[in-house]
Amino acid sequence: MSRSDAAPDPRGEIRPSVRENRAPSGGGEAGRGSPSGAGDPARRTRRATTWAERAAGGLAGGALRVFLVVAALFWLLPTLGLLVSSLVAPTDLNDGGWWQVFGAPSRLTADNYERLLANDTITGSLLNTFAIAVPATLLVLALGAFAGYAFAWLEFPGRDWLFLVVVGLLVVPVQVALIPVSELFGTIGLFETTAGVVLFHTAFGLPFAVFLLRNFFAEIPRELLEAARLDGAGELRLFTRVVLPLGGPAIASLGIFQFLWVWNDMLVALVFADSANPPITVALQQQVRQFGNNIDVLAPGAFLSMAVPLVVFFAFQRQFVTGVMAGAVK
Repeated sequence: MSRSDAAPDPRGEIRPSVRENRAPSGGGEAGRGSPSGAGDPARRTRRATTWAERAAGGLAGGALRVFLVVAALFWLLPTLGLLVSSLVAPTDLNDGGWWQVFGAPSRLTADNYERLLANDTITGSLLNTFAIAVPATLLVLALGAFAGYAFAWLEFPGRDWLFLVVVGLLVVPVQVALIPVSELFGTIGLFETTAGVVLFHTAFGLPFAVFLLRNFFAEIPRELLEAARLDGAGELRLFTRVVLPLGGPAIASLGIFQFLWVWNDMLVALVFADSANPPITVALQQQVRQFGNNIDVLAPGAFLSMAVPLVVFFAFQRQFVTGVMAGAVK
């Protein structure tokens, strides 16, 4: 064994060189011509596993998409049926279901909406619903924003205990207050008035508004507020110029929730509203006949009542998503 083929051992023995013990890669000459690792069974197994995992992930994702699409279609099916029913004459609906119009599109007509707009009870109820929902929403936003800022950044005795009381009011059901508030409104002359309905919705919307806005305002960096105070800004200017612009997404989300709650309410309107000029939910309920439904009024009225909140939601959709996601990531 030559010197180049042997390596001295520290113990004085001669051991074979590493080159003699190295096995040829890829089967000699054939291995040199093949790609690196092409003949490795472990690598082929890993590649097959990776392809199988990708295929399984793609199938799972496709199945999930199909399920979501089917669920969305089932969810939208009642709305589609309501829309089509509002565009079909009552006689055609009596002959068959609303789905028959897909075979005879000529049955679609806007006569139901014309009769609806000619109905003074329905049009008056829509205006009355706006007169209730808009003030109730604005009052909750204004009072909730002021109270949320006070609980978040102002120091006063009993602040934390008072905030716990506000949080506790969240669990008080509306049904508990119907009878005592009715007696109170009857005493002070607010029963069966629009102002009474607005005050009731405002009172029960404030706890959630204060809770939501206080937690949102508390996430504003203290350094930002301190810098504004050093520049000479008072509390009112600080609230209007710094806190409100930063809290815009949360305020918009709260406004959407409050408007939807008030617009779709029927229980409070049925108890406190004027029976001669009720909101749209009560007006539609009054259109029910003794032995059937006034479908030519109920269907377009219900769809029109549902379309207004949808317009409000899509108008403030970006602010709503931003407000909901606020605080989710840092």
